[in-house]
Amino acid sequence: MKKVLVITLIIGLSLLGGTFQVAAETLKVGATPRPHAEVLNLIKPDLAEIGIELKIIEFTDYVQPNLALAEGELDANYFQHIPYLETFSQDHRLDLTYAAKVHIEPMGAYSEKITQLDELNKGARIAIPNDSVNGGRALLLLAENGLIELDPEAGITATLLDITSNPMGLKFSELEAAQLPRVLPDVELAIINTNYALEAGLAPLKDALFIEGSESPYVNVLAVRKSDLERGDLAKLSEALLSDKVRDFLLEEYGGAVVPAF
Repeated sequence: MKKVLVITLIIGLSLLGGTFQVAAETLKVGATPRPHAEVLNLIKPDLAEIGIELKIIEFTDYVQPNLALAEGELDANYFQHIPYLETFSQDHRLDLTYAAKVHIEPMGAYSEKITQLDELNKGARIAIPNDSVNGGRALLLLAENGLIELDPEAGITATLLDITSNPMGLKFSELEAAQLPRVLPDVELAIINTNYALEAGLAPLKDALFIEGSESPYVNVLAVRKSDLERGDLAKLSEALLSDKVRDFLLEEYGGAVVPAF
């Protein structure tokens, strides 16, 4: 009899337009502000429609998001490219991987003191990121533009010790990637990641003296713990990140400074 009453009550509520609210799943995702957090905010309503509440936690450095993910404080993060994720995970013995390849942010060279490369003086001060992966990436970019030569065996993790030729006697300052836009008044050239360039109000395709090409291997990804790679909610997040909506947003919002990788 009690079962009949319960069924009758449910049917009655349905007929009266009553609804039962199912608690939404919450995904905590770490991100740097531009473009990563902006992209996540774009898809936040789409995930809410399928019962996933996206909580975006912003970081302004490249270290804490991976540590927070490994410690379970985050479900995923979205701020880094594959070489950095792999190197950081190996160095810190973290079981992290990626669930989606989203976009490329070409690294560029910026200056407030010169407007073209041939104005660069001998002994000029060059600022580059101090982490091994982005530092190596910056050195490769300088080598590609003829300013230095590197040991070919150094690869993507080249360091200052791998410089085999420095004909202009360039002097290097290694700084945290987030600090590079702030030192532009103090150096002749700074090699800056696009997310930090955008945050500083720089337009990469307009303001950079030279910039990486579209063949860059540094694809930004959605990083997750290896044990969570098959989680359904993270699969839905990946699907949303790889949507036409995100592709169109990247192309229209950043004008080629952020290139979809899908």
